[in-house]
Amino acid sequence: MTRYERFIHNDQLRRAAVLLSVVVLLWLARSIMSTILLTFIFAFLVTRVINLVRQFAHVRASVVVAPLYILVVAGLGYTLIHYVPVIAQQTVNLYNSVLHFYNSQAFADNQAMQWVLDSVNQMNLKEQLQAGISTILEYAGSITAMGVTLMLSLLLSFFFTVEVDELKRFGNRFLDSPFGWYFADLKYFADKFINTFGVVIEAQIFIAIVNTVITTVTLIVLKMPNIPSLAVMVFLLSMIPVAGAIISVVPLAIIAYTVDGLQGVLTIMVMILLIHMLEAYVLNPKFMSSRTKLPVFFTFVVLLVGEKLFGTWGLIVGIPVFTFLLDILGIKKIPDEPPVPPAKSV
Repeated sequence: MTRYERFIHNDQLRRAAVLLSVVVLLWLARSIMSTILLTFIFAFLVTRVINLVRQFAHVRASVVVAPLYILVVAGLGYTLIHYVPVIAQQTVNLYNSVLHFYNSQAFADNQAMQWVLDSVNQMNLKEQLQAGISTILEYAGSITAMGVTLMLSLLLSFFFTVEVDELKRFGNRFLDSPFGWYFADLKYFADKFINTFGVVIEAQIFIAIVNTVITTVTLIVLKMPNIPSLAVMVFLLSMIPVAGAIISVVPLAIIAYTVDGLQGVLTIMVMILLIHMLEAYVLNPKFMSSRTKLPVFFTFVVLLVGEKLFGTWGLIVGIPVFTFLLDILGIKKIPDEPPVPPAKSV
């Protein structure tokens, strides 16, 4: 038996080499990692919807995918037209109002505000605030690139999901090639990761629902406008563990200012931060660890390390990747999902 044949028959060594090759390829493609991850997430969620529909009716993927993407594109267009200009205008008004108040005599005569200003100066927060504003401006400057990445990911995921059955049949041809062992191992890792990702996403959706219900009740008590749209925004941001909680405070505070001025801002910030602290430090670790069977300590550590290494994407995919590694190492097995019946033409 040759070295190549011994390598092929050594499952552990062979799969380790295949996994290393995937890591190298992803590292080389790191410049388009956002597109890859967004395409994967969109395709995964839409495939979930297809499988759910096929539990009741065996239809072609295009019957589900086409209407779904039409609704998504229409929703994005409606949001861009109606809500983005409003939020931008409210942000400008908030900045002008704060600047006007800062330069007013009322601010100079307000002892409480002067004490806060002196405390800020002593804590040297001015530089930190300037750094934060610079970061926000950088993100605003790259909004066009973010939009292109989002639309490209939607387009790629559309073509993937609309032909998901044909792609499966085409992919099976690679298994019969002379290097079929490599593609078989790729399929093994892909199935493991998709199954692991599904478990974690299910837990995160549950957390987002709980967080959205609590936040919506608070917004109703505060008599905030546009409750349905704000609830949708909170739900989407809640899909990002911990970071989404902080991001959602900003638009809510801006809108609260238009309703009740600075008092409304302080009220919404205190109440929403308390709710999101409950989600971040109690609901998130508890629900996530219960679904993935991870200790709460490891859940926190993975979130912290993932954020440091990969930024926001680390918060989203850190736990799925960690659970995936535990699964392939045989430390914690994730049960496979039952197969979905094949589609029939309608």
